[in-house]
Amino acid sequence: MKRYLLIMISLLVAGVAEGQNGFNVPFSQFGIGESELPYNMPSVYGMGGVVYSRAARNTVNPFNPASYAAIEEESFVFDIGVNIQQSTLRKGDAKLADAAGDIAYLAIAFPLTKWWKTSVGIMPFSKVNYESVDSTFDPLSGSSVETIYSGGGGVTQVYWGNAFNITKNLSAGFNINYLFGNITRAITYNFVGNDTSYMMDKRSQKNTQVSNLLVDLGVQYRQPLNERYTLNTGFTCRLPRNMKVKDQSLVYTLVETTTDEYLIDTIFPARGADDIYNSSLEQPFTLGLGLALERNELWQVAVDAYYAPWSGLKYTENSDYSIFGQSALDYAPNWRVALGGEWMGDKNATSYWKRIGVRAGVYYNKGRLALDMTMNPTVGQKTALDEVGCGLGLALPMRKGRSVLNISLGYSSFGDIDLLRRNCFTVGLSVGSCERWFMKRKYN
Repeated sequence: MKRYLLIMISLLVAGVAEGQNGFNVPFSQFGIGESELPYNMPSVYGMGGVVYSRAARNTVNPFNPASYAAIEEESFVFDIGVNIQQSTLRKGDAKLADAAGDIAYLAIAFPLTKWWKTSVGIMPFSKVNYESVDSTFDPLSGSSVETIYSGGGGVTQVYWGNAFNITKNLSAGFNINYLFGNITRAITYNFVGNDTSYMMDKRSQKNTQVSNLLVDLGVQYRQPLNERYTLNTGFTCRLPRNMKVKDQSLVYTLVETTTDEYLIDTIFPARGADDIYNSSLEQPFTLGLGLALERNELWQVAVDAYYAPWSGLKYTENSDYSIFGQSALDYAPNWRVALGGEWMGDKNATSYWKRIGVRAGVYYNKGRLALDMTMNPTVGQKTALDEVGCGLGLALPMRKGRSVLNISLGYSSFGDIDLLRRNCFTVGLSVGSCERWFMKRKYN
C-alpha cells in the first residue's frame, strides 16, 4: 500500500508539472485550450477511441463510470499511462515538426462492497501551448509591426467515480469531475523600424483561473444472445452547467523615451478599477452511446457515437473591454463516431502468445473545432475543422493474466491544409495492475 501511494503522489506532481510543457499547438489559443479526451489513454486510442461499452477487471475506463462495476470484489486496480507524440504542422508548403511526452492519466479502482465499486483518477482536460509571430509593413510610418501571439498552461481533471451492480448484467454509475488550472495568453505589438518615436508598442495579457465541477452519468448492460455471443451496450451523458471562471487582465502601451527608459500607459483596467472579473464557461448536455458484439470473451467488435451541441466548454468573456478583440472561434455541433475490433486473447491457453490481445480501430470527429472565417475576407466563410484517426494496440498479460501491459500506436490528422493541419503520431504505454488486497486468509 505504501509503495503504491508513494508512486501515485510522485506521478501526480510530475503530471501537473508536465502539463505546463509540450509542443506548439496553435489551435489551443481558442476557448480554454485543446482537449485530447478520450484519446489520451493508450488502451483507448489503440482501439480507435471506443469507450462507452468497454469494461475490464484490470483497467479503469473513466469515460463510462458504470464500467467500474467490472472490478472484482477482492481486487485493487492501479492504472497509469504515458504518451510520446510526434507532431507535424502544415500550411501549404510550409511545415514544422515537434515532439513531446507526458503522463496521460493516473487512476485507481477498488470495491467498497460486493455491489459498490469506486475509482479516483487524474488526467489532462485541456492544454494551451502556442507561440507565433506575424510581421506586417506599415507604409505610413515606414516601419514593420511584429504581432506575437503566445499562451501556456492548461486545465487538469480530477474525478471521483462510483458504480453500482443493479443486477447481474446491469450497472450504473456517476463521476464527479473537478476541473482546475491556469491559462495565460498574451498578444504583443512590437514596432520595428528606423524611427518609431511616435509608435507605441502594445501588449494585452490575460490569466484565466478555472475551478469548477462537472457530473457524468453512465449505464452499461450485457445481454446474452446465446451460448456464444453477448451484446454489450453503454450510455453516458454529461450534465449541462453554467460556470464561472476568474480572469485577470492588463492592457498597456510601452514607449521608449530618449533616456532609454520606458513609459507605461495602462489602457485596461481604468484608473481605480479592478483588473479581476468573472467570465463564464458553459458545459453543454452531451450524449454517448456504444454497442459491442462479443464472443465468449475471445473477441469483440464495437462502435461508439457521441454528440454535443458544441465541442468543449463555451468561454464568454464578461468584460466591457475586449482584451484580445473578436475571436474566430465558432461553437458548431460536434459529432464523433468510432469503430474498433479486439481479439481479447485466449485466457485459458497454455501458450503466452495466444493470450496476447490485439486491437485496432478508426474514428471520425466532425466539428472538433469551428472557426468563423468571415472575419478574414480572403476566406469569407465558416470553417469546421474535422479530425480523422486510427490506432493499433497490444494487450500483454502479466501476473497470470490479472494485470496487463498495453502498447498502442495512434495517428490523427486535424485541421485544413490551407489554414493549418496537424498530423500526429502517438506511441503510448499503460499498465493496469490488478492485485488481490482484500482477501481474508482462512489459515495463518
